[in-house]
Order: sequence, then structure tokens, then C-alpha cells
Amino acid sequence: MPVSQFTFTADEFRERVAHRFEMRAQQLAETAGDHALNPDYAEHVKTREFKDAAILFALVEGEPHPTVLLTQRSDKLNNHSGQIAFPGGRIDEGETPIEAALREADEEVGLPTSSVEVLGAMGPYFSGSGYKIHPVVGVVRDLPELTINEAEVADVFHVPLAFLMDQASHEIESRFFKGNERFFYAMPYHDTAVAPAVERRIWGVTAGIIRVIQERLYGE
Repeated sequence: MPVSQFTFTADEFRERVAHRFEMRAQQLAETAGDHALNPDYAEHVKTREFKDAAILFALVEGEPHPTVLLTQRSDKLNNHSGQIAFPGGRIDEGETPIEAALREADEEVGLPTSSVEVLGAMGPYFSGSGYKIHPVVGVVRDLPELTINEAEVADVFHVPLAFLMDQASHEIESRFFKGNERFFYAMPYHDTAVAPAVERRIWGVTAGIIRVIQERLYGE
């Protein structure tokens, strides 16, 4: 369905998420992952041991349209340095995915748990890097001033929900990894909210999770 047929407001998003969790809970709980574009990887999902992690898909209320909060990882990190990601990280022992996602958002960008209205958690996304990632969906009504943990995060920015939920923004790219061609989603975003404007390269696992959320919330 064309993105123009949807009304992208925070209230509509809340209603849509609540309706899908009520009417399609089984579909929202299904697993997803990098194997969607790389079928030969599916066998690894069955046999590989994955580390549990959680991310926060935080919709930020705003005029004229809501946005989604994303980060650019620090260049100092050993893994996925400089890449665009959701706030998130490993799930500690005894934590739920929701608790982990909220804790990580607070630790990484200073987003207080009290500012997030949690709407639900979707089924896990299996990444080629060995993580079982649980996407947690929430809404931030009044975004406080954020404090970036510079050891982990280089920048924080916002992308319109309408852009991310439009499949016309979703490209498929590939690169060779260990002799095999691997396919992944990419969503290049021209960010004019900063001066000078910059290109935000959303790709890989982050783009894959966005694609899953788009399909499950706005798909037929």
C-alpha cells in the first residue's frame, strides 16, 4: 500500500501498534533476521548460539510529523564503529528485553525510562554478527535534553517515521564477506536538520529491523 495512504501521527502510530499486537500478536512475535535476504544463512539460525540484545525503536512526538531516534556509533568502538544504530545493547542476566532496551537508551543517550511509553516488544531479529535482537517499540511524548555517552555514541539524530515506513526508501545492496555475497537493506537519508546537511547511511541490521517493523505495522 502506498505510504501516502497513511497518516503518520503519534496517535495513529499508537493505535496501529495496539491493534496489531491485539489482532496479529502471533505474526509480531515471529522471528526475522538477515536470512530474509540471504536464505543460505537460515541454517545458521537453527544451530548457532546467539547473544541476546534489545533495541529501542523510539518514536518521538513532534510537529509537523513524528520522528524516530537513531544514533551514530562511536568510531572508538571495536564492533560496528561509526555505523547507525538504535539505542540498545546486550540483555543482562535477569533482565527482560524491555528493561534492557530502556536501560541502554538511558546509558547511551540519556533518555530517561520515565520519558518512554512502551507499546510492546516484537519477535527477535537474528543478525549475521551473532545477536538475537529484540526490538522494543515506544513513544516519547516530551523529549528531554539528551546527554550522549561519548564512549559509545558519536551523534544522535531523528528521521521522519514517514520516510522509514515508506518501502520506496528501502534499497537492497550487497557486499562480499568471507567470499560470499551478502544482501542487506539500506535507507540513505539526507538529513537537512543540521548545517551543513549530511547523508545518514542507514543499513545492515538497523535497516533490516526497520524493514521488519514496516512490514508488520503497515503491511497487509
